[in-house]
Amino acid sequence: MNSYSKIIGTGSYFPSKILTNKDLEKFVDTSDEWIVTRTGIRERRISEDKTTSEMAYEAAIKAIEDAQIRKEDIDGVIVATCTPDSLVPSTACYLEGKLGIKGPFAFDINAACSGFIYSLAIGDSLIKNNLANNILIVGAERLSSIVNWKDRSTCVLLGDGAGAVILSKSDKPGVRSLLLHADGEYTSLLECKAGGSTFLSNREDFDIESNLFSMKGNEVFKIAVRAMADVAVKAVEESGLNFEDIDFLIPHQANLRIIDAVAKRLKLDSDKVIVTLDKFGNTSAASIPTALDIARKNGKIKEGANIVSAAFGGGLTWAATVFTI
Repeated sequence: MNSYSKIIGTGSYFPSKILTNKDLEKFVDTSDEWIVTRTGIRERRISEDKTTSEMAYEAAIKAIEDAQIRKEDIDGVIVATCTPDSLVPSTACYLEGKLGIKGPFAFDINAACSGFIYSLAIGDSLIKNNLANNILIVGAERLSSIVNWKDRSTCVLLGDGAGAVILSKSDKPGVRSLLLHADGEYTSLLECKAGGSTFLSNREDFDIESNLFSMKGNEVFKIAVRAMADVAVKAVEESGLNFEDIDFLIPHQANLRIIDAVAKRLKLDSDKVIVTLDKFGNTSAASIPTALDIARKNGKIKEGANIVSAAFGGGLTWAATVFTI
């Protein structure tokens, strides 16, 4: 009998505080029109009190309930994040402690915005190698903590939130293809040095603001459009499905122009593209699982739908997957 990994439950969480483009106009030299025209973002959520692991917990509980399994049935926890609670221990260990489960493996993955698909690939491999039956995978980010609020080119982009899935062993096709890529030549195009060992080793001369999240937007945009479109097309080609079989595209929610370019390459109409960045901004590793959960919970995506997801982030990293929900 064939063994597959399949997403059987989803959950998401966003902080209650809404920061609109109009709010940003009050302390940053920008405008609602400028932000919407260039990105498609209208507002984002900001966590005032919850840590990354606390947001991950809220999303995880919903995913566990949706999957109709017990917390004790979870064999492992993988958290995709570039904004961990701390360097040590991992956010996944904090999350496991909050869930009150003992024994399952727990670790973090940092592939920036591609982190959720990277984590899905690891979970898929562990399940297919009989090392787990049920894995909790969470993409969680508190990006507001690493934003330079004086940098108008980046602070308008990012938001906080968490999305979770339960990936389980199944005799029915779930994850159909996975592609993971990176190119370290472009590390300087998108980075946050604050908090790393290189930054912390120079404690006598802390300059936090200039070491927070930074991005060379135009260069990243050019590479992202091509890379995301190419990897999404290849993921479909390797999935065993035809392009006509794809019901939805759930892209990383970074920029509406990038999303439109990927959809065009896949020849998908706009009603088959899941877009949430207008309300939540770019939530990095959380963007795909939260978009999936929202689309499932509002009835747009139903059981049996074939979905292609693609992401692009710092590293530079990019990835894609095709799965049946």
